[in-house]
Amino acid sequence: MSETEKMLFVDDDANLLAALQRTQRKQFDVDIAASGEAGLAMFDKHGPYAVVVSDMRMPVMNGAQFLAKVRELAPDCIRIMLTGQADMKDAIEAVNRGNIFRFLTKPCSNETLAQTLDAGLQQYRLVHAERELLEKTLNGTVKVLSDVLSLVNPVAFSRGTRLKRYVHHMLLALNLEQSWFFEMAALLSQIGCVTVPPDVLQKHFTNQALSPDETQMLDSFPAVGRDLLANIPRLEIVAQMIGNQQTSWDSSLGSVDLAKQEPAVLGAQILGLTLQYDRLLTQGLTAPQALDELQHTPAQFDARLVACLKEGLEKQEVALLTRTVEVWSMQVGMILDEAVKTNKGVLLVPKGQTVSETLLRYLLNFARRGDIPEELKVLVPEVKPEEK
Repeated sequence: MSETEKMLFVDDDANLLAALQRTQRKQFDVDIAASGEAGLAMFDKHGPYAVVVSDMRMPVMNGAQFLAKVRELAPDCIRIMLTGQADMKDAIEAVNRGNIFRFLTKPCSNETLAQTLDAGLQQYRLVHAERELLEKTLNGTVKVLSDVLSLVNPVAFSRGTRLKRYVHHMLLALNLEQSWFFEMAALLSQIGCVTVPPDVLQKHFTNQALSPDETQMLDSFPAVGRDLLANIPRLEIVAQMIGNQQTSWDSSLGSVDLAKQEPAVLGAQILGLTLQYDRLLTQGLTAPQALDELQHTPAQFDARLVACLKEGLEKQEVALLTRTVEVWSMQVGMILDEAVKTNKGVLLVPKGQTVSETLLRYLLNFARRGDIPEELKVLVPEVKPEEK
């Protein structure tokens, strides 16, 4: 059993708790609590727990109520109920509601209890294995999509990486749960641009006049991105954020705390704000000028979001220095400080794009053929004397 696979027994019978701890501690890592309230406190102080076993009949907070709270606090925790014959109806109802993994009737033999605890651990491990597989698959899928976009439409990819950086800074000020939704939405926000020619995107980003056909292309790319992502497990909310990134919202999200807003709506507004901030920078404004303009257009964005963007950017501001490096010496994480073009003038990568492993291989292939300059300008963080 790993260090995190602990068990918690909750019962108001001190003698029973002592007996449970004594008989099971050789095989399992066991904690005990004498009430539902004490059990919840144990989750805060000593959790997480892989399995929790609770008596049904306890004062103040009964076993069903306690285990329902546990489900909210730790959805992956396997919940087992101990019950007497008189509580059988309530126990069966709890199981049927899907709140309980198993229930045991008192008195319960040590062998039966040990077998049930072992089954609970196996279920806990199965849930975690499935989650880990899903997360790895999800992260791998996102990386593939991101890498493909960086090669097919580097202008769009460059913007997505910038938006992710802005959103990351905003989230530090917002203190939101499950913040990965928002950063992933920013990174993939331009995935629908695979259908938009790079030169049209560049015209849009620099506020140049567009033809009606070009305008239609740009109006449709959020929906294209939404449809591409909608069928990927766990990206449904991200897809909604991306699909609504250009939606005109009522600027105010109301008086409700931002952390309690509907994630899809809040995420779409965050994307819309950072998109506009990036447009202003692309048009030549400095960061302070862009933030000032956003603050003076309150009808477009919630003032609290603008304040969070400003606060996050100011707190995380890092001095960047321009360096000229050979393509062969370029490293992942550097930021291109110039557009990379072929010797014939074809744009390969726009200025401002962060170098990824895939992009580095891409540039090295062109450099080996002599199709791009051997040296490029990049931005790197300034290293202070005490950091050397």
